[in-house]
Amino acid sequence: MTTATPRPAPVPGPPKPTPPPVRPTPAALRTATEPISVTGAQSLVHSLEAVGCEAVFGIPGGTILPAYDPLLDSTTVRHILVRHEQGAGHAATGYAQATGKVGVCMATSGPGATNLVTPIADAYMDSVPVVAITGQQSRALIGTDAFQEADITGITLPITKHNMLVTDPIDIPRAIAEAFHLASTGRPGPVLVDIPKDVLQEQTTFSWPPEMKLPGYRPTTRPHGKQIREAARLIAAARRPVLYVGGGVIKAGADAELKVLAELTGAPVVTTLMARGAFPDSHPQHLGMPGMHGTVTAVAAMQKADLLVALGARFDDRVTGQLSSFAPDAAIVHADIDPAEISKNRRADVPIVGDCKEVLVDLIDAVRGEQAESGGRTDLAAWWKVLDEWRETFPLGYDWPSDGMLSPEYVIERIGAIAGPDAVYTAGVGQHQMWAAQFIRYEKPRSWINSGGLGTMGFAVPAAMGAKLGLPDTTVWCIDGDGCFQMTNQELATCAIEGIPIKVAIINNGNLGMVRQWQNLFYSQRYSNTDLGTHKHRIPDFKLLAEAMGCVGLRCESRDKVDEVINQAMQINDQPVVIDFVVGADAQVWPMVAAGKSNDEVKTARGIRPLFDDDDAATGKVIDHAVIDHAAVERQEHAGDFGAEFGAEFGADFDGGTEGER
Repeated sequence: MTTATPRPAPVPGPPKPTPPPVRPTPAALRTATEPISVTGAQSLVHSLEAVGCEAVFGIPGGTILPAYDPLLDSTTVRHILVRHEQGAGHAATGYAQATGKVGVCMATSGPGATNLVTPIADAYMDSVPVVAITGQQSRALIGTDAFQEADITGITLPITKHNMLVTDPIDIPRAIAEAFHLASTGRPGPVLVDIPKDVLQEQTTFSWPPEMKLPGYRPTTRPHGKQIREAARLIAAARRPVLYVGGGVIKAGADAELKVLAELTGAPVVTTLMARGAFPDSHPQHLGMPGMHGTVTAVAAMQKADLLVALGARFDDRVTGQLSSFAPDAAIVHADIDPAEISKNRRADVPIVGDCKEVLVDLIDAVRGEQAESGGRTDLAAWWKVLDEWRETFPLGYDWPSDGMLSPEYVIERIGAIAGPDAVYTAGVGQHQMWAAQFIRYEKPRSWINSGGLGTMGFAVPAAMGAKLGLPDTTVWCIDGDGCFQMTNQELATCAIEGIPIKVAIINNGNLGMVRQWQNLFYSQRYSNTDLGTHKHRIPDFKLLAEAMGCVGLRCESRDKVDEVINQAMQINDQPVVIDFVVGADAQVWPMVAAGKSNDEVKTARGIRPLFDDDDAATGKVIDHAVIDHAAVERQEHAGDFGAEFGAEFGADFDGGTEGER
């Protein structure tokens, strides 16, 4: 069914528990049907209904048009008419990340399909179950450079878990069943189904369920018992263990098991950018987020650990920093459902292939067995003494802008405090993304949705739309930068028309903030093409733009109005709300490890770097807490060349792939 009229917005009820991930399998598909005569397009819609699809985000066009006619008659599949195909793809991702179900997007051939490339790549990097359905030129025209023809299966081959071109309408049910199965099982990921226009128009028969033909696809979910026992032995022997938790724990719905293992072992826990919420921020064993902009304690704990237990994580460069110097004394237990990830970046001493939930269940039993034999769990008091001192000495914090403007960190912190842990938060990429990861407290999985691997500007608004559609009774906040927001804000019109009342906080610092930060630190404050004009010229006027898109537009420029305007937005549940928070231009994200440099070189603020004595840290002592480069700070304040000093200290070979760039 499609809609071009507003739907009444649901009134938020009491918070609902986070739903477990839903992974359709052949056994979970709808009941069997007798063969019926249909067109290929009708077969496609029937297949989507049979596989349990509830929503499709898309835009009709020439080659996919046959599919839109029977879609009008569907009573179970809701179509959301987006304003750009990129929005359709990111909305499908937001829907999938929030609900654990498969997100679905649809586009026509040529430019429609190629506009899906970025969200498909984004879903691939973050292991999100998405099915993209594209129209294609008729079979006789394929390869002739026909109008709106593009080899989308060839284009997306490196960025999909699987893709297929359907050349016979009888294969449509099987293609859709396989796509949903592949997208949602094993390591989740995007699957593309390309269907020529004449295949959609041709007569065929439909019956369900089809026989899937995936002879080489057998994901390993059960871990090997020997590897589990060896991992438990290492955990029992470790004196400085760290549980390194990645997004795979959330994908597997293993947050409860993670908490049991953490409390059983007493080990500290770090959660990556993709795993925020997998372990409660309020838990005393949680050290925060590791990596380039992680907490000092999380970064230092991994560096000084003697054992890292990696669960659904991939040792990416933003966590490890310079790989050769990462966690030099740590043995590695690496559990992942994708065997290709194990030992890809860091050699695993104990590799475990399996679903994180099943790995954790078995590991808990094995650790209990080890503890029973040894008379109890390992005493980690000396390790926690060091960690607690680091936490006390180097907490996350921020300064207010000297010019009296709003602190972006304060704004985000207050949104998190007022909306609370039952809300869902989405973010684009850049400074606002890092601040949202740092200053909002996440207590449950699937409450934080962002573009982690690809770092896609324009992700947040459509992702929030998808999340809100999937969780209509949940408050959904989109925290976006003024640069990211201008890439996909047209989907506000979709939200207004379709009755999807998201709340958007624009952290308007007038610049491409993270790029400006790097120009400040590494390019001697030469701000080349990062001033967006949203401060100087107020172009666009975000409040008026929101109103033009059918939303409520608000603006906040002073500290004493922050809570008032957030609460005002919280009371509006029948329209999307956009708040233009005008914040200082010069706020920076700290802590920071420069790209390509060792995590030992983490800086807590401008010119301030913790010093950890290697020998004494290993024995539970800390000599110096920090060193302040007073000369560098003075140069920044008086000569404005701190960036050159900072760049020279960290080297000029950083890769430029920071959050905030595409």
